Amino acid sequence: MSVHKELVLDEVRKFHQEQEQERGGEFVPGVTEIWPSGAVLDEEDRVALVEAALTMRIAAGPSSRKFESAFAKRLGRRKAHLTNSGSSANLLAVSALCQPELGDKALKPGDEVITVAAGFPTTVNPILQNGLIPVFVDVELGTYNTTAERVAAAIGPKTRAIIIAHALGNPFEVGEVAQLAKEHGLYLIEDDCDAVGATYDGKPTGTFGDLTTVSFYPAHHLTMGEGGCVLTSNLALARIVESLRDWGRDCWCEPGVNNTCFKRFEYQLGDLPAGYDHKYIFSHVGYNLKATDIQAALGLSQLAKLDGFIAARRRNWRRLREGLDGVPGLLLPEPTQKSDPSWFGFVITVKPDAPFTRAALVDFLEGRKIGTRRLFAGNLTRQPAYIGRPHRVVGDLTNSDIITEHTFWVGVYPGLSDAQLDYIVESVREFVAKNS
Repeated sequence: MSVHKELVLDEVRKFHQEQEQERGGEFVPGVTEIWPSGAVLDEEDRVALVEAALTMRIAAGPSSRKFESAFAKRLGRRKAHLTNSGSSANLLAVSALCQPELGDKALKPGDEVITVAAGFPTTVNPILQNGLIPVFVDVELGTYNTTAERVAAAIGPKTRAIIIAHALGNPFEVGEVAQLAKEHGLYLIEDDCDAVGATYDGKPTGTFGDLTTVSFYPAHHLTMGEGGCVLTSNLALARIVESLRDWGRDCWCEPGVNNTCFKRFEYQLGDLPAGYDHKYIFSHVGYNLKATDIQAALGLSQLAKLDGFIAARRRNWRRLREGLDGVPGLLLPEPTQKSDPSWFGFVITVKPDAPFTRAALVDFLEGRKIGTRRLFAGNLTRQPAYIGRPHRVVGDLTNSDIITEHTFWVGVYPGLSDAQLDYIVESVREFVAKNS
């Protein structure tokens, strides 16, 4: 490391320490905001960002490749491809299953994909964007996940794939759903954006499906600011994902690298003239959805702390769960059987027959600077973006409707202190006592 670089990074550390001192101060109940989610960034993260910036590598590069390798190893998959968001990761995963080189196994317009009604839009949007038909099933209250039984009931003659997110870090019955997919010849995409570090039946989530997607938005288990990832152990699918992410190129050279295949000017593909530059041959209708090396540098720094983040999320969830146990009128969350969740949030449903409403409780908490969030979109079929869109519903969506009306969540992310968590508990208990 050069002397000048050492001096710069030493100053970055000093700056970070100054910032922390200025931001310091004790938690003041009702004054200090308690966020439901957020990134936990330390001195090493700031240094990693500045060090990456000093290299002036502003596109994808060595840090991106290093992160992809490390993250694939962490999740037990053969390949990982960084992208610019978790939403793009879902788009790439679904789009990869629609490509002609998959032959008869390729998804085609009009094919059906099973998903849940109560979730986040970007799990469902790629289904519609590829001309496929979402098939919505309901979820369970308490776990907020669907069941293998519901998925099995939704499988029909046009069903070709399943894409489901692990709800708020709580795994769905992914082992059983993966078995259903295998028995019926269906693809399975695991949306692991909220659940990195969770396990089901002793096996990490993200390792059951044909493809796995992850988000690195600041709310998630580790962050790059923005960013996402597609993982798979299927090398054919990995190659398709890479091409779709990188403009649809047939070439696999990294930016700034030439002739990795040693026959750059020897290809003849499509109706192009023989010898057309392979760097400019496009075999897919793709996008530019890459992340940058600066983002990856932050991701590498965060990845080193992931185990601590997961442990803190579990600890914070347990503190809320124990503190709110037995409060009348509230349905508290429960882990899915056989799972060890990596919690994203602490979800609460105000029972429909409670003497108070979700809106009143949320208003009370927000008035005390306790941040709350809805369980994402609630019942997606009721959202304006999806009214009139092609879809199929199997069974009723009673619980999804209850979630839409009565459910919210508060934070468990590692940046919360015991004092803040205890204040959440005290505030909920105070409100319920006054309104019961």
